[in-house]
Amino acid sequence: MKLAEARRWMFRRHANPWSAWSRWLTTPVVLVPIWNRSWRQGAVVATWLAANAVVFPEPRDDSAFATRAMLGEELWVVRRPRDAAMATNLAGSALGLLAVVAAWRRRRGLAVAATAAEMALLMIYWRQMVAYYDEHHGSGNNDTAEKA
Repeated sequence: MKLAEARRWMFRRHANPWSAWSRWLTTPVVLVPIWNRSWRQGAVVATWLAANAVVFPEPRDDSAFATRAMLGEELWVVRRPRDAAMATNLAGSALGLLAVVAAWRRRRGLAVAATAAEMALLMIYWRQMVAYYDEHHGSGNNDTAEKA
């Protein structure tokens, strides 16, 4: 399977709203094995995150917000434009890293605040991906996986 085919296969399933929303809700759980310094818990969380992207069936259509966000992200990942979404994504990633460090140092307040801010930025990013999807999907100027 080519990389573009594998990416398309994964995004088709991750575009299921159950996949997208359950993964978003799992964000704070990522800190539990770090806080507890538990490889076993880390393995469980990592297994869930890996499986989450592929265990749900493809959505029936692209009418759901989360579906359009994931499909927009797929288009965006292929092109990687330097836009506001890139800044949002980088800021969210920085907050996620801050949350991990705070969990390692067992600084609960900072870990909670960084995770909450990361999740809020992720919602902004999803809105940006929906806008990107609505603008570029089917317009003839996109780099969809179907073309790759």
